[in-house]
Amino acid sequence: MKSQIALKLYALSQRVGRSQRAWVLASALAVGAVVAVPAPVQAQGTKIGFVSTERILRDSKPAKAAQSKIESEFKKRDDELQRLANKLRTEAQKFDKDAPVLSESERIKRQRSLADLDSDLQRKRREFQEDFNRRRNEEFSAIVEKADAAIKQIAEQQGYDLIIQDAVTVSPRVDITDQVLKALGG
Repeated sequence: MKSQIALKLYALSQRVGRSQRAWVLASALAVGAVVAVPAPVQAQGTKIGFVSTERILRDSKPAKAAQSKIESEFKKRDDELQRLANKLRTEAQKFDKDAPVLSESERIKRQRSLADLDSDLQRKRREFQEDFNRRRNEEFSAIVEKADAAIKQIAEQQGYDLIIQDAVTVSPRVDITDQVLKALGG
């Protein structure tokens, strides 16, 4: 008496050409080997954990301290950009109001002045953003190093075989992010 799987494999092998029969047979044997081994034996002794890097970079004490530090470092430049943007807006509104009564040469002169002011503002915003991102990456790379050390320590202490960072879906029973946050001081 043949099993259902054997019958299906036989029927499949009859439909494919001779060159493909070997491939079908090899595939069937591989599938059969995986099915034949019980699941607990396959995963026996494997301990897996998950850590959310996003939560660590958002919720840990070092991350919050770094964010505050960076914001205070860039506050003066941000205020300057706001002041420059307000000046540009005020000058543009004044130009719009005065434009009908201005001479052609005065109109062109003020348009150039507004364009120069706008270019200066855009350049300063770009520089600000680049400097801010560079500084943020410096601070957060140090936090990631500390987190990696904490993760390795937890893995060694608790016998984890594999710890994954950033996955599509995770069961709360394997999420060790809270332990890492605690190891980082909060």
